[in-house]
Amino acid sequence: MLSAGEQSHGSAHARTSTDTPLVFIVDDDVSMRESVESLVRCAGWHCETFASAEEFLARPRAGVPSCLVLDYRLPQLDGLGLQKRLAAERARLPIIFMTYFGDPAMAVEAMKGGALELLVKPFCDDALLAAIHQGIARSAAALRRDAELRRLWHCYDSLSRRERQIMALVVAGRLNKQIASQLVISEITVKAHRGHVMHKMQADSLAQLVNMAIKLNLESMPVP
Repeated sequence: MLSAGEQSHGSAHARTSTDTPLVFIVDDDVSMRESVESLVRCAGWHCETFASAEEFLARPRAGVPSCLVLDYRLPQLDGLGLQKRLAAERARLPIIFMTYFGDPAMAVEAMKGGALELLVKPFCDDALLAAIHQGIARSAAALRRDAELRRLWHCYDSLSRRERQIMALVVAGRLNKQIASQLVISEITVKAHRGHVMHKMQADSLAQLVNMAIKLNLESMPVP
């Protein structure tokens, strides 16, 4: 018969189709997994549990705000090893470490690797819940930034080559007369293209357009 943790893992994907935050728990101690899982579910989050780092790595990345509650001592690939793997593959996933041993060297390495928190077992429920709240908030903010960046690239991709030239020169501080001279076109044509750029980029002001260019890292790219 499957344990509660194993049952939840098997059906978790079907329950996480909404934007409800998702907490991953990786611990080879089944009693600890189930204890943390119960706490997480009572707090209103979805949860998936894993007995090993390898099992977790086989799970596709989540598209909802999420964080990882990770035991330091695991069979085969340990917690720090998983953290290093995730730094390359899922760098935006906040990690909360759990350990029975307050090893200062391990703690330093985990925090240098970007861990959100390190909790020494046994820890109080409130400490874990506070860390998860922080991790979910950080993950949600990262997802919003990613969505905004995708939207901006979609807008930028809709620009013609000439409009991209105009945008690059506008955000570089060039006046319409200077742009017209550089591109050998009329100032009226520059104004028309500039209006198209503002419309397609959904920018209400020059300052907003410049901020968009910064987010897209266009200032480091040559003028098209």
